[in-house]
Amino acid sequence: MADYTQVATIDQVPPGTGRTVTVADNNIALFNVDGTVHALRDACAHAGASLGSGVCNGKIVRCRAHGWKYDVTTGFANGIDGFGVPTYPVQVVDGKILVAVPE
Repeated sequence: MADYTQVATIDQVPPGTGRTVTVADNNIALFNVDGTVHALRDACAHAGASLGSGVCNGKIVRCRAHGWKYDVTTGFANGIDGFGVPTYPVQVVDGKILVAVPE
């Protein structure tokens, strides 16, 4: 079981935004959807571009490189169940964002 690591504070990821953090050599994209933070691998399944710098609209982020769309709650790409990027468990405790990334 992976341990939770503090990666940011809630004020660093306001609602409707995303950002990239690094946890144990893994780039992770964080997204705040209406106050709930989600984490997924920060690499588009198509070409590896950063998802954290993508355009967020609700729970969908669009990759800036080629326009692929991901549901940040599931990691699924372009509406295809089972195809996309891994997601990671998130906890917000006392304003601190904690992410569990498998070792």
